[in-house]
Amino acid sequence: MTREPRRRSPRRRGPPVDTPPDDARLIVDDDRLAEVVEQVRAADRYALDTEFHRERTYFPKLALVQLAWGDGELVLIDPLEVDVRALAPLLDGPGLAILHAASQDLEVLELACGTIPAQLFDTQMAAAFVGYGQPSLSDLHDRLLGGTLPKGNRLTDWLRRPLSQDQLTYAASDVARLVEMANLLLADLDRRGRRRWVEDECELMRSRARTLRDPDEAWTRIREVRHLRGQAVGVARAVAAWRERRAAEIDQPTRHVLADLAVATIAQRAPSTDAELRKLRGVEERFVRGSAGEQLLAAVREGLAAEPPRSDRANRTEVPRELRGAVSLLSAWVAQRGRDLAIDTALLATRNDLEELLAGAEGARLATGWRAELIGGQIKALVEGGAALAFDASGQLRLERRSGEALPAL
Repeated sequence: MTREPRRRSPRRRGPPVDTPPDDARLIVDDDRLAEVVEQVRAADRYALDTEFHRERTYFPKLALVQLAWGDGELVLIDPLEVDVRALAPLLDGPGLAILHAASQDLEVLELACGTIPAQLFDTQMAAAFVGYGQPSLSDLHDRLLGGTLPKGNRLTDWLRRPLSQDQLTYAASDVARLVEMANLLLADLDRRGRRRWVEDECELMRSRARTLRDPDEAWTRIREVRHLRGQAVGVARAVAAWRERRAAEIDQPTRHVLADLAVATIAQRAPSTDAELRKLRGVEERFVRGSAGEQLLAAVREGLAAEPPRSDRANRTEVPRELRGAVSLLSAWVAQRGRDLAIDTALLATRNDLEELLAGAEGARLATGWRAELIGGQIKALVEGGAALAFDASGQLRLERRSGEALPAL
């Protein structure tokens, strides 16, 4: 697994988990991969992980696929030796694919295999619904099973061959007991009546994974252009969109096509000639070599001629003035509600979620599904005057039925 969030809790001491080399069978033959796919398809659930790099490319480069299923069966699949599109029948099949922090893995699988798991269970997502926050795989392993996973170098080169025994052992450990961990989480979710909530969130993650990035929205991810106004925003959108399309075309990181600072500078100055373009801060010679300079100037002209885009905030339905003061109070209540329910607060509701609900925005997350059941309906009762927030004797916020009785004036 290529990314590991920082641990939020101390590791519990226990024996290290070491996957023997014999269990980590490396698949480098297409016929053997076909046999494995048939075996795993017979399982009702299987663990899956990937190793990949994207530091030097626009699209992530798959370097290894890890699969575990059944009674200790485990293989490591080398995508540099076999055609991993053979995994498509497994991913499209009825088996439940178990991954940890799956969003990037789904993108990688979509590109490499042409599909993603039809049934997904994300153990990091599930952990957030049973009081574990959103832990790393190592932290969750410690808390559910005890022991420690093998320590691996996060910056190891997974594309270099041959892979070392330490790399194979580390990669295998990511899936060796993942099904067991998922079973424990599923049992806990069932006890709490929350399995459907996790299934809903995993399905949402699946649907998002199949949505390609829109080049026309690339400008919104550039911090340096957030302060721009008017036509400069239109230029930033056009230039960032050109950069995104060019990066995808040549499979290079966007920063190799044009730096973020250069996008902002071009948007501010709106150069009309090659000489003006080359004088701008952040615009290096390598960015405008060949036809790139002409394409950049064309993007500038396109941005100047277009209607400037509106930011997300400008497009957002405004919270009524009389309810703006409620946002901070509700944020405090939601944080407490998350602690009481043992659900990660960031997953339960963000400040933006609260603002969208109070503004009556279409598609507000708190208006439908499990979030509406837990807090959306109660917030609606509050703003409609049927409920009130109050402190109890222990200093905790409580949402109560409103009596309508005013305290006597002093």
